[in-house]
Amino acid sequence: MPVHRPRLVRIRALGAAGAVLLALLALPRTAAVADGAAPTVPPRGSARMGMGVLAHDGRAGLPTARSARTEGVDVSSHQGDVAWAALWDGGVRWAYAKATEGTYYTNPYHPQQYNGSYDVGMVRGAYHFATPDTASGAAQADYFVDRGGAWSADGRTLPGVLDIEWNPYGDACYGKSAGAMVSWIRDFLDRYRARTGRDAVLYTATSWWKQCTGDYAGFAAGTPLWIARYASTVGELPAGWSTYTMWQYTSTGPTVGDHDRFNGTLDRVRAFAAGD
Repeated sequence: MPVHRPRLVRIRALGAAGAVLLALLALPRTAAVADGAAPTVPPRGSARMGMGVLAHDGRAGLPTARSARTEGVDVSSHQGDVAWAALWDGGVRWAYAKATEGTYYTNPYHPQQYNGSYDVGMVRGAYHFATPDTASGAAQADYFVDRGGAWSADGRTLPGVLDIEWNPYGDACYGKSAGAMVSWIRDFLDRYRARTGRDAVLYTATSWWKQCTGDYAGFAAGTPLWIARYASTVGELPAGWSTYTMWQYTSTGPTVGDHDRFNGTLDRVRAFAAGD
């Protein structure tokens, strides 16, 4: 009986080609970036304060001596359980922990982060990562307040923060025009004030603010500003603000990475928490 060797060779060749194809399919999606494809989109819920700052604004040094500014940190599930005692020993006196994102995510580490910072003596608060393309500002403010973002006048609880910055999941401005973005932010801020009696802090970067709100100046009169800039100075502020309340100045600080400075002494941090 004749042996059909050519067919056997073809089967082996197909088997080898299939193995190569399977291996290629198994590569991480980020491997395609070198060929010009888009990078992998992170999973919903993984966004954190300052996530887009380095990519869009870069880094330009570190600030000089603290002078009258008070050291703080911001954390999320990215840091997991935080060594609060170590941070306290390093001079950190206030902290913000991510509580929520959109209307679909609650930080599972929030209790350890929010309560742990309080337990070592820090003044602490919570922040919400905004996703204006998924739900209204009012709906997200309600979700935030109901899941860790509320405020109390105990002198140890800072007002909640609206983290509004580059969209890590898609279009930088969440598919909104400048006017629509301003309306969404106003919707959130108004609902937060109605629910808590406090004005929320607004965290953003000047370059994003210009790009996505048209450098709108109308929130400055009543909204404390937390500016993001990894440099030796805060630089230009968004329109309307002549000063800042907090400054995120690095993502590579001790223990948790994200470090911040309050524009005032610890007494002023406590007064701000109390609503004075």
